[in-house]
Amino acid sequence: MRRCESDHDIIRERALGDGLSEVATELRLVDVTDLIAYIRGEQLANLGDIVSSSIERFFKPDTLRYGKAADIDLSWGSEPAIKIDMEFHNQDVSVYFSLLLESLRAGVEINYTNLNDAAGDPSRNTARLIKAIADARLMAYRPA
Repeated sequence: MRRCESDHDIIRERALGDGLSEVATELRLVDVTDLIAYIRGEQLANLGDIVSSSIERFFKPDTLRYGKAADIDLSWGSEPAIKIDMEFHNQDVSVYFSLLLESLRAGVEINYTNLNDAAGDPSRNTARLIKAIADARLMAYRPA
């Protein structure tokens, strides 16, 4: 069952996904069988090293990190899908989310967002998140 989302939730997930697109691309360069073995074998430190090395080219230190949990879906008749828990922290904005990796696409699912001194206006809070993502990046970021 898909959770109920507001327009702001969808915009925030899209902005975060756009900001992470190169990280997802880097992670999909890793052999999927290695990722599956690390997750199934509970070698999460190894997975964390791979995720960290994929992040370091694109984000400032300690702004984006592996959330120390992951899962895979290896159902019959479907492609493998890997779900990696992640954390984003920058400019008093914290987002806990899952990075979803499939063979031809990636996405994010936000689990929790904390904006210190959040405005009552969801649009302003979304703009703050987008600004925090742009500031955390080492290279130019242009939201969709």
